[in-house]
Amino acid sequence: MLQIEPVFEHNPLAPSCHASTVVEAPDGRLLCAWFAGTHEGHPDVAIWLAVCEGGRWGTPLKVADVAGVPLWNPVLFRDARDCLWLFYKIGPDVPSWTGAHLRSWDAGRTWSGPALLPAGITGPAKNKPITLSNGEIAAGASSETWRSWSCWLEVSGDAGRTWRRYGPITPPGELGAGADDAAEIAQVVPEVISAKWDTTTRTLLIPQAHRGVIQPALWEHAPGRLRMLMRPTRRIGRVCLTSSDDFGRTWSAVTVTPVPNPNSGLDAVRLVDGRVLLVCNPVPEGRSPLSVLVSGNNGEAWQHCADLEIIPGEHSYPSVMQGRDRRIHVVYTYLRTQIKHAILHPGDLD
Repeated sequence: MLQIEPVFEHNPLAPSCHASTVVEAPDGRLLCAWFAGTHEGHPDVAIWLAVCEGGRWGTPLKVADVAGVPLWNPVLFRDARDCLWLFYKIGPDVPSWTGAHLRSWDAGRTWSGPALLPAGITGPAKNKPITLSNGEIAAGASSETWRSWSCWLEVSGDAGRTWRRYGPITPPGELGAGADDAAEIAQVVPEVISAKWDTTTRTLLIPQAHRGVIQPALWEHAPGRLRMLMRPTRRIGRVCLTSSDDFGRTWSAVTVTPVPNPNSGLDAVRLVDGRVLLVCNPVPEGRSPLSVLVSGNNGEAWQHCADLEIIPGEHSYPSVMQGRDRRIHVVYTYLRTQIKHAILHPGDLD
């Protein structure tokens, strides 16, 4: 039976919130983090975190902040050593991101000081890394520059001390097509480079004109064999898919799935039973409904299972995981004023 609850009711210190992430700690508690402040991209935006223990969410606490510079897209991850990672990004806008992280060795009760990733390594763009069968950590990264968005895989073979980057993973119909390139570059279209908050209309401006993919969600379905779902720009308009047979070193040509997407964040997880669960906004426009889809054939075809939200407004940016008890947890943005937590059981997906 589907259960939905707010992680918090209201935070007057940070009224606008977005980009939540969830992880199960070694002791079974759930941790949820998100960014919040005056609005996305405002210099006061920081990373907040709450803990769910005994079925109840505690008071949110600010865990990362940089004076005068906004923080973005936290990602929680538990590695094979039971160390918890909190990745996030620092920068005045998305193209200028520097990746950073905190770590916790006591199930999230205390955290290390911040550590910056080297330039060119930004960490996971939105969705959780995964630990591969060979012990490597694989994080889905992406780059957003003028009319050119692409995905990358950042891999660490030494428990996060060093990273290597593989890619780029480019959208279907990417730049490189000769005359098409020239025509697209020559277009004079006023366009933001990446998501930007419009303080006048209090809406998020999102690039639409070019082809691009960002914010990959990963799973490994056999040793060394990975799949990646990606958020597309509206010019593509459908969730994109690619595969690797060599632990992410090389990737197949990107294809489009049947699932529509309005340039909105998504997340996916491979369940214990082998099915793949996807949470996204499966519509051409807007960020509602927020829905749960399931694939029994490794992401080729998808079946609609449930709607988490259907009313108008923004319900977006899901983060999904399966716990030790096999329950499925989803956290997501609710109207930019709350983060909500949904619980599903595997039987709900049949």
